[in-house]
Formats: sequence, structure tokens, C-alpha cells
Amino acid sequence: MPKNNQQNNKSKIIIPIAVFALLFLGIGIGMSYFKKSLYTVMKVPDFELTDQNGKKITNKDMLGKVYLVEFFFSKCPTICPVMNTNMKAIQNQINNPDFGIISISIDPENDTPEALKEHAQRIGAKSPNWHFLTGDRSYIGKLADQFNIYVGDKEDDAESLNHSGMIALVDEKGNIRCRYNKENMPILYYSGLNYEDPEGKIPRLNGKYHPDRELLIEDIRKLLN
Repeated sequence: MPKNNQQNNKSKIIIPIAVFALLFLGIGIGMSYFKKSLYTVMKVPDFELTDQNGKKITNKDMLGKVYLVEFFFSKCPTICPVMNTNMKAIQNQINNPDFGIISISIDPENDTPEALKEHAQRIGAKSPNWHFLTGDRSYIGKLADQFNIYVGDKEDDAESLNHSGMIALVDEKGNIRCRYNKENMPILYYSGLNYEDPEGKIPRLNGKYHPDRELLIEDIRKLLN
């Protein structure tokens, strides 16, 4: 076979292989970026409530900061202490002036600014950007609906103080963000609870695992960077 024909045949084989290699490399890089990037869930709802120092705090006041949002109440005997403990651990790990926490009480009758200030001191909330908020209960219920985080109906005595243990992560531009799960689906919110298992499938108040706490620390640092 003439030398030119041999070279042409080699080129016909090598070029497709190189194209496929580059294609797979591009897919691999794209998937890697996809897994590292954070999904934008929605704009954070507008809010205006009063914190433990009697100061009005709005979503606009939090622009420029990466922050977490939870719903809780200070006299909660079950999941709230767990959530507060996990929030405190995140506060201590991040320790950044551009990071904040918004803890919204669903029991404003008892959680006055004075009561919330005592609660903040009791649990060790040291950051000036950790705001424990109170206000009108109907307004707070509607706000929880806008966040898509469950809070019980205030008119239902059996449900009024029930709430979800989920936490919203908000970026410096006021967008709720989240990571993707193993199936490349956005998780939307993070759990503030403890678990019996490291995979976070069996919730337990005194569980020694808190996988979403670690995920939040990692994702907060991504947004701060």
C-alpha cells in the first residue's frame, strides 16, 4: 500500500478517536462543574420583622451577606434545640462577618424581643448577624408559605406550633440556593436535624450524625468565596 494511503487511513482512525476523547472529557468537566455548582431555587421572599435587640430587620438588610433561614420557637422541647445547636456549630465554623443567620419564631406571643435576647444568650449566639425575629403570627405563617417551609396553621391549636426542620441557604444577592443530590436533582433545602445514620435517613433527636450541617458549611464557604 502506498505510504500516502497508509497515512490517510491512520488519520481517518485517529481523528474520530480524538473527537470522542475530547467529547467525553468535555462531558466529564461539565458534570464536575454541575456537581460543584449550586442551584438557584428562587428569590428570597421579602420580610420585615423585629430582632432580639428591638431592631427592624428586612431581607434588604441582609443583601451582601450569605445567610441561613430557619423557623423555630424558643420553648420548643423537640427539634428546635437540635436546630439551634447545629446553627451554633455552623456559626462557630464559619466565623465570617459576611455570614448571618435568620431564626424566625412561630410563637411571637411568648417570643418577645426580650425573650429572644435571653434565648440567644443562653444558646451561645455570638454573631451580630444572627437575628432572632418575631412579629405578627399570621404574617410569619404567610412568610413560611412563601419560603415553602412548613409551619402549622396558627388557627389550629394542635398544629400551630408544629414546623419543619428545614433550612434555606441564601446567597449575597438574595437568592435561595442549594446543592444537587447524587441523582443530580436540587435538594432545595437542608435539614437542621440530627440522624441515627451518616446518610441522614433516620432522624433522631440525640443522633450523632448531622450530614446536612457539614454540607451547609461547605456550601456557605463556596458562596463566601
